Amino acid sequence: MESNPRGIPKSPFVDDVEAYLKTDTVQATLNKFTEAVSKYKYMENSKLQQRLSLEGKIPDIEKTLSMVGFLIEKRGSDEPVKTLFEVNDTLFAHATLPPTETVNLWLGANVMLEYTLDEARELLASKLEIAKNNLKDTVEDLEFLRDQITTMEVNTARVYNWDIKQRRLATATAVAAMPAPAAK
Repeated sequence: MESNPRGIPKSPFVDDVEAYLKTDTVQATLNKFTEAVSKYKYMENSKLQQRLSLEGKIPDIEKTLSMVGFLIEKRGSDEPVKTLFEVNDTLFAHATLPPTETVNLWLGANVMLEYTLDEARELLASKLEIAKNNLKDTVEDLEFLRDQITTMEVNTARVYNWDIKQRRLATATAVAAMPAPAAK
């Protein structure tokens, strides 16, 4: 089965409904399509959450990388740096930073490590590139999933409409085959 680069399966397009239904009943096919749409929508919701997470993470990494770059610029100076830093979403504090060669970075899961300024810049640049690539892949996956959901919804409509047409034809044929009422 075909899939995108990250393994999300491509949905088939039902071009010839009658030929497609040779192996399965209408109801089983509609159930299968409904299940596929549900799976694609679940994946889409997961990818949307991933995109939101990355969109929040990237500016934080960029801000931290910018600060490390600023500290690298001030590295040779004996003059302390005065700054305002964020303690919480709405709480900021003034700080005077002596010249430094190291910074502490949060890695997640309550882990903080000390890095030299150059190591920190390299690590943050790497994390930023990875996050941007992940965001690009996630956006591509979302577009792919939307296409698959649309294809499966079209398939469902085609099979459903074909079934209604077949039922009407069967009814019309049955009515035409009925004997005419006897004349009195």
